[in-house]
Amino acid sequence: MTVPPGRRERKKAATRQKIAETALRLFLERGYDTVGIREVAAEADVAVTTLFSHFASKEALVFEQDQNFEQRLTQAVTDRAPGEPLIPALRRETLALVRHCTAEGAAPIWHMIDSSPALRAYEESMRLRHAEALAAAIAADPGLSRTAMAGRTLARFVVDAFSLAREADDPDAAVDEIFQMIEAAWEATGAA
Repeated sequence: MTVPPGRRERKKAATRQKIAETALRLFLERGYDTVGIREVAAEADVAVTTLFSHFASKEALVFEQDQNFEQRLTQAVTDRAPGEPLIPALRRETLALVRHCTAEGAAPIWHMIDSSPALRAYEESMRLRHAEALAAAIAADPGLSRTAMAGRTLARFVVDAFSLAREADDPDAAVDEIFQMIEAAWEATGAA
């Protein structure tokens, strides 16, 4: 049984959400590069130090779901049902993440990210970190007897599958196609 968050945790989460929503609105209205941290803090009615206690950088304001996405990817490995194969679990979670990031209203955000060198660089470092966390979860699973390199490669493929699919005309079909290749490659690493 999970314990519901206390008042303090709820207030912190609400403040974080308010800051992220305010930043995103300002970035989309006026452009990412033209809006400063002080403006975001003032508009959200928080101190700059409060903003930085929730977000490590200006770029992190755009990717406020970063930690949640990483956790969801690793939990696709660690929380799957006993005997459930790895690849279908990762495919299911990747598809859910892609659907979230291609939902109505997401296109302007991705356009902003794609047009900003700082945001593209942050996204790339975030993807590498997600891949390393996913690789560590795969390596820690005693039921997945593969080399560390196979686990790291699979993790990179899965994280890249997300990026490729979210850019596709038909994201669901892209996930299906990509995961057919990923599954074939993963199965090949298990061959004696």
